[in-house]
Amino acid sequence: MFKTGDLLISEPFLPDPNFVRSVILLTEHGAGGSMGFVLNQLSDNILEDLGDEFHNLDTPVYIGGPVEQNTLHFIHTLGNKIDRTVKINENLYWSGDLFEILKLIRLGIVNNSQVRFFLGYSGWSEGQLKSEMKANTWIQISDYQDALLDIPPSTLWREVLKQKGGKLKAISNYPIDPRLN
Repeated sequence: MFKTGDLLISEPFLPDPNFVRSVILLTEHGAGGSMGFVLNQLSDNILEDLGDEFHNLDTPVYIGGPVEQNTLHFIHTLGNKIDRTVKINENLYWSGDLFEILKLIRLGIVNNSQVRFFLGYSGWSEGQLKSEMKANTWIQISDYQDALLDIPPSTLWREVLKQKGGKLKAISNYPIDPRLN
């Protein structure tokens, strides 16, 4: 049912503040559970705020999810140009040599449309994600435009739904609070 690289799009009226209008990229899915990152929840931090090793790096940092927000993760489009990377799909990769990617950012070789950093992650125990799908919490999308990191985070939820068309395109226009419509 689920696979690494799938997107989980939160239903329009999901009340959980951690996931309102979220687009989550699954980076791992298996018998023991699932893991991913919220692609469109920008934090108030830039890399430089996280410690001395990030000096002079004004790269945005996102909130990957509510789990272990004291950990730093990243996804990128650089493939095997970064050592120890994990392939998510043909165009997206997870993790790798942090200091190598920081060097490439400092040299101006890598930009924000090629890498995204996250504090924390989203995680599901065995069977939890399947249960949430039955409760209509998420919309699963397996085929999508691969340029996810190019779409501004403020419009990502809406854009991914619009790309799918039909009912999902209609959902993309739902107001956050229908009482204000």
